[in-house]
Amino acid sequence: MYKWLALVAATGLGLALWHHQSSPPGDRAGKEGGAHQGKGDRPVPVQAASVVAGDLKVYLDALGTVVPLNSVTVHSRIDGQLMAVNFREGQRVKAGDVLLQIDARPYQVALSQAEGQLARDQATLLGARQDLARYQTLLQQDSISPQQVEQQQALVKASEGVVKADQGQVDSARLNLAYCRVTAPVSGRLGLRQVDPGNMVHVSDAAGVVVINQFQPAYVTFALPEDNLPAILEQIHRGRTLPVEAWDRGRTRKLATGKLESLDNQIDVSTGTIKVKALFPNADENLFPNQFVNVRLLVETRAHSTQLPTAAVQRGTQGTYVFVVAKNNRVSARPVTLGPVDGDSVGVETGVQPGERVVIDGADKLKDGAPVQVVT
Repeated sequence: MYKWLALVAATGLGLALWHHQSSPPGDRAGKEGGAHQGKGDRPVPVQAASVVAGDLKVYLDALGTVVPLNSVTVHSRIDGQLMAVNFREGQRVKAGDVLLQIDARPYQVALSQAEGQLARDQATLLGARQDLARYQTLLQQDSISPQQVEQQQALVKASEGVVKADQGQVDSARLNLAYCRVTAPVSGRLGLRQVDPGNMVHVSDAAGVVVINQFQPAYVTFALPEDNLPAILEQIHRGRTLPVEAWDRGRTRKLATGKLESLDNQIDVSTGTIKVKALFPNADENLFPNQFVNVRLLVETRAHSTQLPTAAVQRGTQGTYVFVVAKNNRVSARPVTLGPVDGDSVGVETGVQPGERVVIDGADKLKDGAPVQVVT
């Protein structure tokens, strides 16, 4: 019984295999191909944006350093004991404000000595002039020799020279006395003081007493490749003012807006760059000396420029291209020639026209001629 059942099962399996092998190959390929063909025609969801025409700003980016308009290290111009400090660290000062007071007593004594010496020599000069007047009268009366008169004239000249030297000593002593009051040479913000009251200060102190930085306005210096120099010079020769923006390190916050101030007079041959200086009003003091900032120099604005989102640009072995969405919702890979970049937009020289739509998301799943479904 069991032998008959096994024989029937084997016979049925053989008939099934013979029927499958005897089926035409085209029928099987058609069925399998139809299944794959249906899957390939399924539209790919993508996001698209329109190509537009408008003003395109051409920027040059660089890394810059904030430089104060004036930076002065305040030194004492005389030696002496520091009696008082009349400022707070970080304080704003104006030119002429008294910062320090040095012990003035030794210089007051020196002034008194110089004035006394001057008074004595002035009296000597007065006596010599009176003697000269008498000698000249006696010479007219032929009561004295001309040689005595000439000697007296020379003595008067010598006394005048001594008095003049004494006057210089008096002026020097008065100047040293004035130097006992150390004043701010420029307006700006003070740094940290280097000397405390009671210490001796000297003219030879390398660190000075305090540093004053004036950064309202402030400079930002940066370097640009020499290839950008012709475009900058073209605008300068036309008399145009080039705006400059200063951004923080993350390029997320604009710190200040200024203008191009000057260019260096030569190109650095070791780096192939030229140094540039921009001036910023810095009214809110967002720029601080020695701060690193990202600089954007606006060279020109191109009107009616064709532009598209930078996210639409694809790169391959043949160069840059974009996927253009046709009216039948199929895409075509089209090569483009790119121009300057302005934020999230890039200028296009050739390849697309305003009004056309390009894929900005989902392009990694596309190929030329693929159907798409534009979603938002």
